[in-house]
Amino acid sequence: MKTRMLGSLLALAVLAGCSNDEEAMGPAQRAGKALDDAGAKVSRQVEDELAKADRAAAEAREKVRNAAQEASRGLDKATEEVGKKVEKAGEKMQRAAE
Repeated sequence: MKTRMLGSLLALAVLAGCSNDEEAMGPAQRAGKALDDAGAKVSRQVEDELAKADRAAAEAREKVRNAAQEASRGLDKATEEVGKKVEKAGEKMQRAAE
């Protein structure tokens, strides 16, 4: 008899614990659900912020790449101009030596 009563009580406790109805939840279950919901919300927010940071980093890399290419073009142009001036100076020196 005691075993049967204990089994029945255990079955009722299990069934009560498995309820998805929020009104049927006990205080501990509601607190656990609130913690789960808060954790999920924080997790989503962190994922959103990480995605924003990834996008910002990608944009920054692109800007740096563009700036480096522009600097390289500027350096090439400056090198070409210096080469022309050196060539002209060499020609002047050659004419002066004649």
